[in-house]
Amino acid sequence: MAKQNVSEQFVDILVRAGVKRLYGVVGDSLNPVVDAVRRNPSVEWVQVRHEETAAFAAGAEAQITGTLAACAGSCGPGNLHLINGLYDAHRSMAPVLALASHIPSSEIGLAYFQATHPELLFQECSHYNEMISNPQQMPRLLQTAIQHAIGRGGVSVVTMPGDIASQPAPEKSIEHALVTSRPSVKPGDEEIDKLCAMIDKARRVTLFCGSGTAGAHAEVMEFAERVKAPVGHALRGKEWIQYDNPYDVGMSGLLGYGAAYEATNECDLLILLGTDFPYNAFLPDDVKIVQVDVRPEHLGRRSKLDLAVWGDVRETLRALTPRVKVKTDRKFLDRMLKKHADALEGVVKAYTRKVEKHIPIHPEYVASVLDELADEDAVFTVDTGMCNVWAARYLTPNGKRRVIGSFSHGSMANALPQAIGAQFTDRNRQVVSMSGDGGFTMLMGDFLTLVQYNLPVKVVLFNNSSLGMVELEMLVGGLPSFGTTNKNPDFAAVARACGAYGVRVEKPKQLESALKDAFKHKGPALVDVVTDPNALSIPPKISADMVTGFALSASKIVLDGGVGRMLQMARSNLRNVPRP
Repeated sequence: MAKQNVSEQFVDILVRAGVKRLYGVVGDSLNPVVDAVRRNPSVEWVQVRHEETAAFAAGAEAQITGTLAACAGSCGPGNLHLINGLYDAHRSMAPVLALASHIPSSEIGLAYFQATHPELLFQECSHYNEMISNPQQMPRLLQTAIQHAIGRGGVSVVTMPGDIASQPAPEKSIEHALVTSRPSVKPGDEEIDKLCAMIDKARRVTLFCGSGTAGAHAEVMEFAERVKAPVGHALRGKEWIQYDNPYDVGMSGLLGYGAAYEATNECDLLILLGTDFPYNAFLPDDVKIVQVDVRPEHLGRRSKLDLAVWGDVRETLRALTPRVKVKTDRKFLDRMLKKHADALEGVVKAYTRKVEKHIPIHPEYVASVLDELADEDAVFTVDTGMCNVWAARYLTPNGKRRVIGSFSHGSMANALPQAIGAQFTDRNRQVVSMSGDGGFTMLMGDFLTLVQYNLPVKVVLFNNSSLGMVELEMLVGGLPSFGTTNKNPDFAAVARACGAYGVRVEKPKQLESALKDAFKHKGPALVDVVTDPNALSIPPKISADMVTGFALSASKIVLDGGVGRMLQMARSNLRNVPRP
């Protein structure tokens, strides 16, 4: 049996760790690894058009599967292109292993062609970032990198010079059993006792939930019922906590809606469950706050805490719920449910009134129709900007759907690359990229990746020929919009020229049939919807300074955004409110 080289050993270990594919762009220093992938039937090389796409795709795959995903870039500029997508994966806590191929080891430090220092460049977007400078470091270094990515939730970067990749792997190397899943973390009894006492003493308790509530929906609902707490959520918590939730009061933050802000600010005990919500201006400073998080470094970095609890949300609630006293007073909960329903009633007309006649098309209407037509287990990938707003307010979670976006890093151009990674996990599952024209054109070259692999991703393009969220930021600052207009082609024609299905929609009456036809198409499809550039959104609570900014920009129309099917759920929840 022929002796393995380092590249072959590298790929074999990735396969053992559950990696199914490696996203990247080939290049000379990376060639030994790519060749090792070619000869290994258990892993696939996915050729993208830009390494940033490779990192975004790997991050999305990891978020969908919960297992390790991988990407690679050749030396210098090749692996530099990975960095933005790796930042997003790392901040999304997606387990990703990135291979940064490097210049020949003998030339490091001598200003060689394409020379960079990957071990410095990726330091801030990784838990582990080391270089293989000698074959004897294998396989221990790679195994350590994998366990950092999986165990801590985030990115590990392994830098490897091309000449090292071709050398023989060490004989009798130590290969230990790989850790491929994370354990549950239960808080200590002392913390549970303290939290129980605080809850029993409080009259008005509110829960505010983030992505850390994934897998804990039943526990959160049981606890909310026991203490009669309204339940709000951050954007990353929406898909995990909003569905089948009779205590729902909406979302807080810049994209928020409903009564979540009031519920978090009018309680006397706020419990933050699995959220690293970054907008501390929306959090209260005059109520007691408890935070529960599996990552201790998150505790207390957004607000002053009266109690920090290190643990999984599910394990914490399983230990806590039986021990707290059942509350019987629903007055606070019912008042918040009523406020929530009233708030949604007040904005719903924004997308229902004369939409069939409004040209350009209301983007709210597009999102609403998309929500109705998409599959029950669809995966939505969402561009940063106004698409975030429409996804937050119109996509209806149900426990089966997934919504992936650059919700922590806030990068443009994430939706299409993330759709690639999501679709590779299951070609039979519907994947919809909600793309803005700004984000789509930034990495538009990878639409060709859909065609090359015949990935049936459906790109729904919200084409308002502008950078809408940036315009909103300028409006809030009292500035005239400048530098935000895009001169766009007919994107449907571009899609057809690439060999995909493409249709352009300019009238509301064309929308439903266009989406249905695209969804029926077996391969990649793009629906270019020309939307109203004046349809912007305001948060549920704005300061006097923000109001002044809008007043100074009175030439623009600012819509309040609508809420889609959430109004129906809010009305249903009101049935739980006792009538006098």
